[in-house]
Amino acid sequence: MPIDPTNISPVSPGSLIAILGVVYVHQRTGDGGDLYLTRFGLPHAELLQIENWYEKEWFESHRERLEGTSAVYRTPTRHVNGLHLDMVVKNCRVGEDVPVDTHTLLEYLSAEFNSPWEEFALVMEMRENKHGPASIAIRTQEPLAIYVPPESMQLWQSGRSRWKMNRIRARHPGIDLDILRQYKLLYGWIHGNNIVELLLQIGIARENLPQHLDALTRKAMADMEKKGYVVADMKPVHIIIDEPNVHALLNMATTAPPEQASVQQAAFLRGMIEMGDYSVIDYELLLRTPAHEEEVSSSRRHTYLDDQRDRFTATPLPSYLNAAEIMGVPYVCGHVESTGGYLWVVGRNAQLFDYFLPERWRKTHSWRLSSRNEVYYTFTKDHIHLVWKESRVGETPAADLYGESAPLAAQHGYNSPFEEFAVAHYLGANGVPTVYARAIYMIGSQKLEESTDRRRYDSHKGVTCIDGAPVLRDDRNYITLRGYFNGPDWWVAEQKGQLCTPLDLAQAVEKGRFTSAEVDGLSGAVQSSLRNIGYDGALLRANDLLVAINTDAQVLKDKHGKPEVRICNFELLRKL
Repeated sequence: MPIDPTNISPVSPGSLIAILGVVYVHQRTGDGGDLYLTRFGLPHAELLQIENWYEKEWFESHRERLEGTSAVYRTPTRHVNGLHLDMVVKNCRVGEDVPVDTHTLLEYLSAEFNSPWEEFALVMEMRENKHGPASIAIRTQEPLAIYVPPESMQLWQSGRSRWKMNRIRARHPGIDLDILRQYKLLYGWIHGNNIVELLLQIGIARENLPQHLDALTRKAMADMEKKGYVVADMKPVHIIIDEPNVHALLNMATTAPPEQASVQQAAFLRGMIEMGDYSVIDYELLLRTPAHEEEVSSSRRHTYLDDQRDRFTATPLPSYLNAAEIMGVPYVCGHVESTGGYLWVVGRNAQLFDYFLPERWRKTHSWRLSSRNEVYYTFTKDHIHLVWKESRVGETPAADLYGESAPLAAQHGYNSPFEEFAVAHYLGANGVPTVYARAIYMIGSQKLEESTDRRRYDSHKGVTCIDGAPVLRDDRNYITLRGYFNGPDWWVAEQKGQLCTPLDLAQAVEKGRFTSAEVDGLSGAVQSSLRNIGYDGALLRANDLLVAINTDAQVLKDKHGKPEVRICNFELLRKL
């Protein structure tokens, strides 16, 4: 059910924005922060203004700390026009260590806390009840809003471990500092009791609790699994019986002695759980089951491949995205709400934007592809093969990397990400095969190192975003994302089985596919093709050039029957 724009509170109208399939109304708060209202929070927009629940004196005097390992509070809002709202306020723990003792399923010991956007997307998806048996519906709290305070935290304030930060930094260099933003998730309060409280209230002895709780919890977990979901730290206190059913349970008529009455009431409670009359809370470790994840990701990947094939066909742009052309390359671009960064996706197809949000690829496992460069291969959460690379714009090429070509590299300097993509776009349009340039991500956090080569920042000053800000900023790092070449886009979109495998020319020699002399010949042909269209490729190395191995274990050939060689590194290509 989409948001009805006419239902936006007059307090602060805001703008519509979609993140991972969930539509929000984005409002700036009075303290300079950001508030993202869902369709459940929108009718309560006035109550959810931060002055009505997060004002320091009010919040600290009215909040009630809830049981658990995280900072979770129940709090009422102030009364506005005679109305108020009871809700749960939870600090998002993305980037923190998951306490081992919270896990109940051994196979999910590698789980990580969801980002706020992933958590809300999964909860919304589960509430839609589209997967699994229609007879089972998992009830949840209503996700109301995400509040992002204006200030960034220091590491010691965040609760995020230095070990975790270092691990993320090793896996994703340059893009971890954005997790120092603070996120508060607001959920509606479910009036009722958890099953632990209820069993104690009806007189079940503490020593007998485990046998009752185990059966009830397993039933709820089984229901969720049938619907395609699991909570990696599922606990009995996460299972809530709402107020009407609590009254029915506690007031059920029985003439049995107290001990037998407790057993009868426990059986009545089991019946409620069997009938699905319960709600599940706490979703920071909510995830799809492997089978459901495979189904969703496969579907999204095929949709992605179709959209990528048609990436230069314009689609309607939502209000939060813009179309831009930078150095001859068309982009769909917009702010990345989860990190404060900015994203440019190549093409005119707005459907592609969500696939390149950092939460889709920054936490997936990466394999380093180069000993010289920070370039990594990853398989995203949408089952998309991507290669991402840290841009070295602003750095001075190190002499030891380029040997006798070092003076030429220093004279030219590293291209900006936008220059790299413009080169790739021009080469592809003029018959020189390249890997597919997909997206440019500007990291939201401040760049720590100082730029030693400022030429690109000076030359790009006139190249701006829609809001007038320069696209190339010396206080930000950039990541370029390209396709992991496993076949031409048009061909891959039609395949259901095995795809091609890329191999750089240095690897091809090591694996005996080509001799060194053959590689020299292939490299020379690429150099000649570049010169013919006005480009100098003197700084290209063997590992900057790819061939592809097709499904018959043969090198993919071009229309002339020769090995098709693709350029995969554009940072030092320059016009003659």
